[in-house]
Amino acid sequence: MKKKFALLAMAAVMVFSLTACGGGSDDSSSSSESGSESGGEVANKDKPLVWFNRQPSNSSTGELDMTALSFNDDTYYVGFDANQGAELQGTMVKDYIEANIDTIDRNGDGVIGYVLAIGDIGHNDSIARTRGVRSALGTAVEADGAVNSDPIGTNTDGSATAVQDGTLDINGTTYTVRELASQEMKNSAGATWDAATAGNAIGTWSSSFGDQIDVVVSNNDGMGMSMFNAWSKDEGVPTFGYDANADAVAAIAEGYGGTISQHADVQAYLTLRVLRNALDGVDIDTGIGTEDEEGNVLSDDVYVYNADERSYYALNVAVTADNYQDFTDSTKVYEPVSNQLDESTSPVKSVWLNIYNASDNFLSSTYQPLLENYDDLLNLDVEYIGGDGQTESNITNRLGNPSQYDAFAINMVKTDNAASYTSILSQ
Repeated sequence: MKKKFALLAMAAVMVFSLTACGGGSDDSSSSSESGSESGGEVANKDKPLVWFNRQPSNSSTGELDMTALSFNDDTYYVGFDANQGAELQGTMVKDYIEANIDTIDRNGDGVIGYVLAIGDIGHNDSIARTRGVRSALGTAVEADGAVNSDPIGTNTDGSATAVQDGTLDINGTTYTVRELASQEMKNSAGATWDAATAGNAIGTWSSSFGDQIDVVVSNNDGMGMSMFNAWSKDEGVPTFGYDANADAVAAIAEGYGGTISQHADVQAYLTLRVLRNALDGVDIDTGIGTEDEEGNVLSDDVYVYNADERSYYALNVAVTADNYQDFTDSTKVYEPVSNQLDESTSPVKSVWLNIYNASDNFLSSTYQPLLENYDDLLNLDVEYIGGDGQTESNITNRLGNPSQYDAFAINMVKTDNAASYTSILSQ
């Protein structure tokens, strides 16, 4: 199936503009006239909408933005179970330390020191992952009823108040666990989850207190691999990330400690399948928890649905030296939902979909290729828009004519900014 490219989109906008100007009618009638193939008679505010990867929420409190999540009857969120994945990452790190205690304390001081790369201090996933690691390693400190997820700067003496020294009792010996340093990896232009910044940070940390660093932990694989390649690979220091990016999975054979698969194959399928079901007017569970006519169905051990939050969450899997070879192809569609839909019952529809940052390793190298594999199977003609990772306007400025699309899948830069998109669809 051909994808929509910028030239075609521009042509469509020009046609729409001419129709609107020549017809002398209001915006709603112009939209209807221009939507003979895509968009149809449905108002933009009533078209299916899926938020994905960034759940509409308050970046300070984590409270869900239910106004955005219930924008219309066909609005949902698709992501993964952040808390389950965060706990899994923390447990993975702890299990590694316990299994390798004879060699992991590099300077023999009885302190297992780790550094932590934090992605975005206002992002629910980053907050959960920071909390998950600290909880598992005993370094967590509660603040306002929840584990403090703030970066601590440098803490080689254990005096930081946002964390505490933890302990691990292994084979009759008690070891101290200390978060030596952590920071938000935000570059000078404002982009978060920044791999280059993480690479620079490990350079600074290693030059200052390198022999105290026994473990490197990252909120994602992009930053984790940057630190691994810049320092920890050569030093033999295990590094743990999140996302199961292809390069990180391959690096496990070279000493990368492990990563967490978000089941991106399931997430990508759900992102487009929810739209497909809404467009077809069938039960939203079709091809998800209920087998469709082609045999597509997901088992309940790979996803959960929270009706109150109108959210689908893929479940996470730890990827370590024991099983990494099962995850080497991160863009392969999930076999149980890989059957082509019948175009006579699920005709081709047009979808506008954006990736918040075209440079994000997980989204551009794993998630989008998966979406591109599924869009054909689901008979969806998707226009992919790549943002700059910094401003919503870089994306919203390219949603100038929503009337030409049948549905929308939105990946915000910031979780607070859902209204930047719904205000356009409400016009």
